[in-house]
Amino acid sequence: MKLIGFQERAASQISRRFYEYIGDPLMVDRTTPIPFVQTLVSITGSGKTLILADAVSQIRDEMPVAPVVLWISKGKVVVSQTFENLSSGKYADNLSDFTVLPLMEVSPDHLLSADVPVLLVATVGKFAVEDTSSEERKVHRAQLDLAEESLWDQLKKRRTEKGQRRPLIIVYDEGHNLSDLQSERLLELAPDALIIASATLALPPRLNNVMARLRNDKGWEDDDFSTTVSSREVVLSGLVKERISIDGYITPMEPALDNLLGGLKMAKEVAQDHKLPFSPKAIYVCSTNTVDGISISEDLKRPFKERQARPILIWRHLVEVANIRPDKIAVYCQLKFSKESPKPIDMHLFDGGEKDYTRFISGAYEHVIFNLGLQEGWDDPACCFAYIDKEMASARQITQVVGRVLRQPGAEHYSDPILNTAHFHIRTDEKGVFDDILRDIRKDLATEHPSITLVVKDEKSRGKRDRIYPESSRTVPTVGIESSGALSPISQIVRGMMDFRGDANNTVGQGSRMQVLQAVGEDSDAQFEWVEVDHSSRVSARAVFRREIQRSYPGGLRRAGGPVNLVDIEDPKFDVMIELNSPAAEHIRQQARKVVEAYIQHSVIFQNDVDRPYSVGPVAIDPSSSEEFKRALHGKYSGMNSLEVKFARALDKTQRVWARNPVGNGYSLPLLHEGKAYWPDFLVWVDKTVVAIDTKGDHLLVEATASKLFEIDGAEAGKRVVLRLVSEGHVDISGGIKQQKSKNGFTVWSWRNGRLQPIHCDTERDAVEAVLRVA
Repeated sequence: MKLIGFQERAASQISRRFYEYIGDPLMVDRTTPIPFVQTLVSITGSGKTLILADAVSQIRDEMPVAPVVLWISKGKVVVSQTFENLSSGKYADNLSDFTVLPLMEVSPDHLLSADVPVLLVATVGKFAVEDTSSEERKVHRAQLDLAEESLWDQLKKRRTEKGQRRPLIIVYDEGHNLSDLQSERLLELAPDALIIASATLALPPRLNNVMARLRNDKGWEDDDFSTTVSSREVVLSGLVKERISIDGYITPMEPALDNLLGGLKMAKEVAQDHKLPFSPKAIYVCSTNTVDGISISEDLKRPFKERQARPILIWRHLVEVANIRPDKIAVYCQLKFSKESPKPIDMHLFDGGEKDYTRFISGAYEHVIFNLGLQEGWDDPACCFAYIDKEMASARQITQVVGRVLRQPGAEHYSDPILNTAHFHIRTDEKGVFDDILRDIRKDLATEHPSITLVVKDEKSRGKRDRIYPESSRTVPTVGIESSGALSPISQIVRGMMDFRGDANNTVGQGSRMQVLQAVGEDSDAQFEWVEVDHSSRVSARAVFRREIQRSYPGGLRRAGGPVNLVDIEDPKFDVMIELNSPAAEHIRQQARKVVEAYIQHSVIFQNDVDRPYSVGPVAIDPSSSEEFKRALHGKYSGMNSLEVKFARALDKTQRVWARNPVGNGYSLPLLHEGKAYWPDFLVWVDKTVVAIDTKGDHLLVEATASKLFEIDGAEAGKRVVLRLVSEGHVDISGGIKQQKSKNGFTVWSWRNGRLQPIHCDTERDAVEAVLRVA
């Protein structure tokens, strides 16, 4: 799977830091290293597994001996999905030369190879036990049919046929579950690296000694232990939803369910109207057998229609009141029934826990009733709505459920914000309880999902619109990158790339040596000593070329587009295997960078009058903080900063129709030199011209003028798009350096005849007039 820019940067940072450390690692004793420790902190839905897989692949490329990777997590469902994704699923190509196995299926032969990396997937339950002699823990027992020593002991030695000890990389997914006992067991293996991933993370005390050595002897600071992914980049990439809506109820269950179903119906209709390949779904989180005022045993004896268990009440409301077909509803919890009052035949109950998971996910269920047991591992991006019942209503539990609803279907934002929002309906007993929960949720979400907008509704605000349609139809021509002019220069660069097939000299690394522990002597009294190994692993020239393209043009490999698509990547000379520190690899990297330069130089941003234009859709607002506008296309907007508010009010005093352009799902323009897109703040229709306006504070001005102002080629007799940027104060830029002449007024920037043109204005009105002057 192709990585997005922030994913590649995170993976490269992890691997680069590891390689820098492993060249001169700290030691506990002669043969036991202090492991490299790195946490990957990234919000749910950001592609942590892909980042980790790519980091592991990059680490493998640099190592002279193929590593053993132990990939672990707490839940069986998570581990099962990970194994499928890494071995034959969507991430298999990212680990193409790895042998991927469940931990208990590894044989001694798998651990003997110095050339074939092996990745072993397991739950922590396979080894994290106080009593390692337990008959239940096969990993700590000898495999008499395969080896005389236990798998655990083999992992500790992990010796190749030549006696070299293979590097051990431990990856702990869902790392918030990491405990002291687990840390103790993992450190017994003398790993070379411990990489821990989670949306939030607090490392257990057992790792304090390891981290203290790294701080004291290597001078590491807090930032050196962590690779952090920007949540804003994740949101803008379209991988997760951009908005969380929380609706609180102090009512019976039924009104909350009805409101959820009303929103779900609307979202389904929007998805159908847009001909999207998914239909939104809903989950219902509740306790399983808890009953208000009635003992569980007494409730079991009641006829089904008189029972009060939450899953039954929710199921009946969906079937009997909302007329939802039972085959669209799954009940995933250990709901109990008696012989006297069995479950209805048409109720799809999955009460076997993880054993039922495969059967559950094979069904096309649109409504899923479950308790917290389904939280980790189940990820259906089409899940957009959630009901949370009062017994589950703690802030921590709710923020955990957020992750199940946060992923974005199709990994892209849509023109209607209802499909870009995670909708929560939370029912409690008392207003004070909801207020306390909401306070804690705000705190948690601000930490875990800082770039996702949070909107809260209650009895007073529930009837107010938080999604506003445009009052009239308005369109903007599509703008894209036309790269046909780059095809010939890129082809010439690739033709000029040297062919290293049959070259035994330039494909070998020069002057790079790494120490590896190796057994010296007979097996009976062998001792490990550090020896130097000359060469790193071999990778294909194609892999080196593609990775350098991605590093130089980070947005270019997402979906279609980018310089790599203009290269005949199947040319046989890309098949040659080379070492990463070889002259051949450096030559290929240079050619890849030249390809990116040629792509940027010979491509143009043009107005595409053939494709369907962008049509302004509805916008999301916060009813509690929105402002009304008379000439605006939507009538109300919220979430603007102080400069945007000033400019919006000035725009509204003109006779022009204008619109606030939402980031992520509004109108976007490509940035050719970055391979990304940006969303201007405002759109204004001036006769046959659409003016796209971006407002920027002083601290962002130099970057913005350098990247977001350019001429757009190709406009014909119809509408055309022009770009303007507005900043506060009278400012000039010379040689990339900002020169502040006055803090008063505004500066309007345009790009004309290949030059940046500033216009100084004293008032907002003057600035708006300058912006809208398009002749």
